[in-house]
Amino acid sequence: MKDVPEGFVSARRSKTNPFNELVGPFYVRRRGTDVSLGLRIEERHLNSRGICHGGLLATLADLALGYAALAAGSAAGGPDADRRSFVTVNLSLDFAGSAKLGDWVASEAQVQKTGARLAFINCHLVANGVRIVRASAIFALSGQPK
Repeated sequence: MKDVPEGFVSARRSKTNPFNELVGPFYVRRRGTDVSLGLRIEERHLNSRGICHGGLLATLADLALGYAALAAGSAAGGPDADRRSFVTVNLSLDFAGSAKLGDWVASEAQVQKTGARLAFINCHLVANGVRIVRASAIFALSGQPK
C-alpha cells in the first residue's frame, strides 16, 4: 500500500469487481457502523487540467455511500442482514473543490434513514481537511445477495 492513513485497509473483496480494480485502489476503514472509503490520487486519476477527474470522485462517492448503506443494513439486523445488496437508485453530487496528485481523499458518511426497501445516505469527500464533494444517494435493496 502506498502511504495509506492508519486504520484503512484494502477494500478488495473475495469477488473482484473489474471496474473498481481499474479505477482504484480503494481502501476502507470501519469503526463500528461508521465506514469511510478512501484513495490516494494517482496520475492516472487526473484530467487534462491536472486535477482529479470528477468521474472518479463520483465513483468514490457512490461506493462510499453504498458501503455506508450496507453497514447500516447489517447493523439493523434481521435474518439476511449480512446478505443484503443495494443498487443505486439516485446519486447527486455537488463539487465544491478539487483534489490534486498525491492527495488522500476519504469519505465521511451519514445514514439518514434505512427502511425495508430503501436507504438514504449523505456524505462528503474530504481532501486535506477540506470538503470537496457533497453527495447523497438513495439505494434500493436489490433482492440479490451480495
